[in-house]
Amino acid sequence: MTHLSAYRIMWIMALFDLPVVTSAERKRAGKFRLFLLDQGFEMVQLSVYARFAFSREKAEAITRKIGKAVPAHGKVDILYFTDKQYAQIVSFRGQSESALPKNPEQLALF
Repeated sequence: MTHLSAYRIMWIMALFDLPVVTSAERKRAGKFRLFLLDQGFEMVQLSVYARFAFSREKAEAITRKIGKAVPAHGKVDILYFTDKQYAQIVSFRGQSESALPKNPEQLALF
């Protein structure tokens, strides 16, 4: 059995800029956001979504799916970082510092 380590467990962050000038582009952008939600991502900001993954290999598999779903003329960047790094995020809401992002309460193993 593999030991779950905060240094090996990964997070994926998808940052994107999609064209939304025409109604067709807005529809494609909306579909892409729904795709990310269907893939288990949570919205951090309007064009920033994050998802937990158990390993680098799983993160890379998810990234390949995202690459196939990127709308025409869209720009998507994927960041990988460990659970340990994610726990050190500092977030500001307005002028005050907010609590650290919440890690999942339970890990679901399949």
